[in-house]
Amino acid sequence: MVNGFDIASVEYDSAFTFSNIGKAQRRMVYKYLNPLLNQKEKLSILELNCGTGEDAIQFAKLGHHILATDISEGMIKVAKAKTHSKNLSFKIQDINTIDETSFNRKFDLIFSNFGGLNCLSQIELKTFFYSASQLLHANGKIILVIMPKHCLWEQTYYTLKGDLKNAKRRNTSGRVFANVDGVNVETWYHNPNDIIDLAKSHFNTVKVKPIGLSIPPSYLENSFLSKQPIISVFKALDNTFTSAFWAKYADHYLIELTKK
Repeated sequence: MVNGFDIASVEYDSAFTFSNIGKAQRRMVYKYLNPLLNQKEKLSILELNCGTGEDAIQFAKLGHHILATDISEGMIKVAKAKTHSKNLSFKIQDINTIDETSFNRKFDLIFSNFGGLNCLSQIELKTFFYSASQLLHANGKIILVIMPKHCLWEQTYYTLKGDLKNAKRRNTSGRVFANVDGVNVETWYHNPNDIIDLAKSHFNTVKVKPIGLSIPPSYLENSFLSKQPIISVFKALDNTFTSAFWAKYADHYLIELTKK
């Protein structure tokens, strides 16, 4: 069955993956992943909501063993068409159906980038964290990149446009519809403390870091804000303001959890 992400998959790489903003935000994610991924020990990694496979391909190049999954047949089709090594495989998988029997193996790391977990409600997330704990080896980790409720860029941008409805659209505990390359997708926004609370029965929190506090959201790619030298200034600021305090005000944040 075709879903919204199947439609978005056609233009996703050009609209985000290879955009100036997309590349800048991904570099921030890799900055925090590098100490884990660049060690001698090679990891077994489960990626959820992998999209067009960009992260999975990079992890595989480092020698890790990756199973990358996404609910979208279109996203997986694009991902499989890219050049990738034998230590990477792709699978169509609904995140809400995973349990300890889904893959016949356990993992060192579960990873999901750029809002994949924003497709889940708080009730669904609580179930997910239980299932994830069953899929991980002892001391396994989850690293998630999630959209919070109070993105300063978004609030400022829409307020200046006089669009107060969209300026406040993230700040709700209910479902909203977010535009992904022209397709409306069911979305829930979760602040870091929401995730910490939902995961606390099974995971300890290691770190929380802002991603895109100064670097703007991807829908501003066609504005002067994504061009040099301005984008370099934003990247420098993001490398400065890395405290967990700023996480709930960024476009995304990274949260690292370790299995209890």
